[in-house]
Amino acid sequence: MQSSNSIFTSLAHQPLPAVPDDAEVMTATVEVPPGDPGTPPHRHSGPVYGYVTEGAIVWELEGEPERVIRAGEAFWEPGGDVIHYQAGNALADAWSRFVVVMVHAPGAPMLTLVDEAELAERRHLRAPRPVTA
Repeated sequence: MQSSNSIFTSLAHQPLPAVPDDAEVMTATVEVPPGDPGTPPHRHSGPVYGYVTEGAIVWELEGEPERVIRAGEAFWEPGGDVIHYQAGNALADAWSRFVVVMVHAPGAPMLTLVDEAELAERRHLRAPRPVTA
């Protein structure tokens, strides 16, 4: 048996949520300009797994406090009904980039924006906002 010099480092380990039969998987890069808030509140039709390759991302999922994910760190979200509030650039002077692997049902959109009426209706599910000076 031939040996390898490869190094394996686990970045995240999550149970796989329910995935529809015949699910499709998309791998993509996302590049966020300096200070950009990212995509407006949205949801994904299936789970999303990602890794920040450069910079820092302000990350917020429904029911969880806002946090910053930095280069070299992994993230995931369950998709489905959960609103993804933020994936913006935490840096005002540099681009941030991440790689995502998204699972979805065939023919279902990867991402659906959430309208203001639904955001207001679900406001009670959002974690308290950080206090700013």
